[in-house]
Amino acid sequence: MPAGSHTPLTRKEPTQQRSRERVERMLAAARELIAERGSDAMKMGEVAGRAGVSIGSLYQFFPDKSAIIRALAERFTAENRACIDAELAGVSDEQGLLTAFAGLVDTYYAICLAEPVMRDIWSGTQVDKTLRELELADSRKSAAALAGVWRRLRPEADPAQLASAAFLIWQLGEATMRLAISVDRAEGDRLVEIYKRMALKELATVSQ
Repeated sequence: MPAGSHTPLTRKEPTQQRSRERVERMLAAARELIAERGSDAMKMGEVAGRAGVSIGSLYQFFPDKSAIIRALAERFTAENRACIDAELAGVSDEQGLLTAFAGLVDTYYAICLAEPVMRDIWSGTQVDKTLRELELADSRKSAAALAGVWRRLRPEADPAQLASAAFLIWQLGEATMRLAISVDRAEGDRLVEIYKRMALKELATVSQ
């Protein structure tokens, strides 16, 4: 990804159905190219060609590769948020919380393994201030959802402690996923299982 991320470029948002369909084709093409060669090797002209749009149309919605990566990051963030909210909504006891959280870890790991673009999104956060802010804001929202369940289970517990523990658990989870998909699959599986045991132990402790 190009560095210019300290001054993020604003992309045009599609308003008509035909424009939205073109943007979907552009993002689908970008995902395919990233899966094949990574975002560094991806060319804007290749994205346009595979999506069946002019290069001018592509630049209308995505001024550079960083804008494409941000759009993909926002898409995955929205999908993850919906999954988290759905899993935690019905939790009513400690066992339910542990089961829901373990399921979320497994689901997120499966997504990371299946989506090569996640590597590029995470790599982009190292140089893109907008992506870093997006990731941090999403992590805080996810942690707040977890802390909210804890407060329902343990109304007498210190809310600040619950919030901090939830935030740390989520941040460590993100770090674990990045590491797990950077090593061979067997080691990655072990790392995720170790993280899950540690996180579930903390969840059970705080819920007592």
